[in-house]
Amino acid sequence: MIIDSHNHPFYHGLNAAGVIAEMNTFGIDVSWLLTWTLPPAQHVPTSHRVFNPSNARPDGTHAGVVLDDISRSRDQYPDRFVAGYCPCPTEGDPAALLEAAVKTHGIRVCGEWSYRTVLDDPRTIETFQAAGEMGLPVVLHIDTPYLSDETGKRVYQDIWYGGEIDCLERALERCPDTVIIGHAPGFWRHISGDADTDPKTYPDGPILPGGKLFGLFDRFPNLWADLSAGSGLTAMRRDSEHAVQFIDRYQDRLLYGRDAPGNDLMNYLNTLDLSELIREKLFNKNASKLVPL
Repeated sequence: MIIDSHNHPFYHGLNAAGVIAEMNTFGIDVSWLLTWTLPPAQHVPTSHRVFNPSNARPDGTHAGVVLDDISRSRDQYPDRFVAGYCPCPTEGDPAALLEAAVKTHGIRVCGEWSYRTVLDDPRTIETFQAAGEMGLPVVLHIDTPYLSDETGKRVYQDIWYGGEIDCLERALERCPDTVIIGHAPGFWRHISGDADTDPKTYPDGPILPGGKLFGLFDRFPNLWADLSAGSGLTAMRRDSEHAVQFIDRYQDRLLYGRDAPGNDLMNYLNTLDLSELIREKLFNKNASKLVPL
């Protein structure tokens, strides 16, 4: 069995049937479908091109991938999709909304958390703690609020999620009973020691010693990660020998996922010298441990 731990319906032109068609093509048995909610104040201009047109708002903003997209897709293919949802921490009562979604929509994953607030905001912490109490893993999208320019000056980024890596550290401290799954460029850049000075959103140069992810993984057993999207794949491709060592070291807390059409990650992982046991963990066993089928 192969489980895709990170995907979205009504994204890049694929409705639920389109996602299923790709899954069949790539031999994927089950996918976690996650929301990607964009509050009006956090609108991303490119959203209109890649998300469901039905979720466009009269004010010109776009809501992204919403709970209704997830629940309807899962109801169409209940044996193939696991439903995920994460409310905005700054709107309403997010912990209560998450609990209601579990009860009324059968939500099994809290994700994708992708909001322009810091991960250690009290409202976010309450949401993560509630997820842990209900046995839901949390999938994070982290994009750094600052990148260095060519002169080394830190430049503010208009679109960011979660804050700096130390915000993740404090969230992990406050939520020891919640599995938190790291993802996206602001997370994976810290596989290398030059994360604070590399000017690229997706760093692709040689991996330098001192990456902060190692300390976080070693210190917090509740930190997991998915290898999905260009962020995880690029982090591995920076040094394939290093990728094998990293995957071996944290084999029990890494997940295969796609987060977009195509299957570049599986194709890449199949080129690496990984044991069959590690492959089973990446493609099935680890995800099944978090969300039993």
